[in-house]
Amino acid sequence: MDKIKSFFKDEEGASAVEYALLVSLIAVVIIAAVRTLGENASDKLGRAAAAIG
Repeated sequence: MDKIKSFFKDEEGASAVEYALLVSLIAVVIIAAVRTLGENASDKLGRAAAAIG
């Protein structure tokens, strides 16, 4: 019975899951930011190329 109680009190697995969720959220934010910046840069470079050409 003590092993069962200690299993449910152990929070190491929960910490690993929380860190995994945090890392995945950060990755999603970074991907969204890079995608947005890339689209904006492509648009501005396209306008500059059209103005030059």
